[in-house]
Amino acid sequence: MQTVVIVIHLMIVTVLIGSVLLQKSEGGGLGMGGGAGFMSSRGTANLLTRTTAVLAAGFFLTSLFLNWYAGYDRKPSSIIGIGAPSQSQPASPAAPMSAPTSGGILDSLKKADEQQPPQAPGGPQAPRSQ
Repeated sequence: MQTVVIVIHLMIVTVLIGSVLLQKSEGGGLGMGGGAGFMSSRGTANLLTRTTAVLAAGFFLTSLFLNWYAGYDRKPSSIIGIGAPSQSQPASPAAPMSAPTSGGILDSLKKADEQQPPQAPGGPQAPRSQ
């Protein structure tokens, strides 16, 4: 059923695009308006306006139906969850960080970096400041 509605929706879209492009420009904002066009009589303009309105309503209705049909079988789910999640221990660092006694956080990070053994580079790295 969804495939049939999608095909109808696409046919409405193509005819709607064609009916909009056939209409006469009224603004002439880019200098393209005016002149004797392909369909320049007032009766044809009214027909194209009504056709565009009907096709726009059909486009709107098929869009709403497809949206409703896509969410028809969805069941609400809870974001809280049913059971308690398993508690896993976070990975402990090689050397625990202590609160900085003097200097600040940057000095304590530098000391922690100096305590770790140097590792072989695995790829390109940014240069370190001295």
